[in-house]
Amino acid sequence: MTSAQSEPTLEHTGPWRVVLVDDHGIFRAGVRHELEQAPERVEVVGEGEDVSSSVAAIVATVPDVVLLDVHLPGGGGAEVVKQVHETLPKVRFLALSVSDAAEDVIGVIRAGARGYVTKSISTEDLIEAIGRVATGDAVFSPRLAGFVLDAFSGSIDVASIDEDLDRLSQREREVMKLIARGYSYKEVAKELFISIKTVETHVSSVLRKLQLSNRYQLTKWATDRKLV
Repeated sequence: MTSAQSEPTLEHTGPWRVVLVDDHGIFRAGVRHELEQAPERVEVVGEGEDVSSSVAAIVATVPDVVLLDVHLPGGGGAEVVKQVHETLPKVRFLALSVSDAAEDVIGVIRAGARGYVTKSISTEDLIEAIGRVATGDAVFSPRLAGFVLDAFSGSIDVASIDEDLDRLSQREREVMKLIARGYSYKEVAKELFISIKTVETHVSSVLRKLQLSNRYQLTKWATDRKLV
């Protein structure tokens, strides 16, 4: 009797509870507005803008589905999935990103997401995708499904999708590539329209995450992976 009571009910009542994870507040507001057009089907119960705030929101609300951007400050969407699944393995993730790059798709799916759609998706299709992921289906935009099939078939070398690279935010990747190409901190700052101090912060974060000691090791790391 005890084990039967611990199993989740097969019959769902009420809207699917969703947490929105994206580092752009305007985008989160837009998605929330669209989803709130169907309150009987979807309820937004929390939001996150980086890894730490996202994990906190998910743990606090235990949603049915997390709509997850791939590139987030603090380690990326894959890191959110990994941290949440350490304590809440049944929370389901649906990646919602502008990126359709193979490494982003495979990286977040490998971390444990149940699906991946791009931000060009219609509101109705997104709501449907949320329901499907919540009930255990895997959902992919048509083009992205090809990446996953290719990975399983061996056409894409999954081992080449670097876990270390997955740990870097999009901005950290940009800084890393410029540093590896020989740019000075001042040149990186000018190229990316950020301050030199911000460049220094990003470089320190990249070196720490990749467990490297200096920019020369970073250049070799990036060159070995054909990133520059």
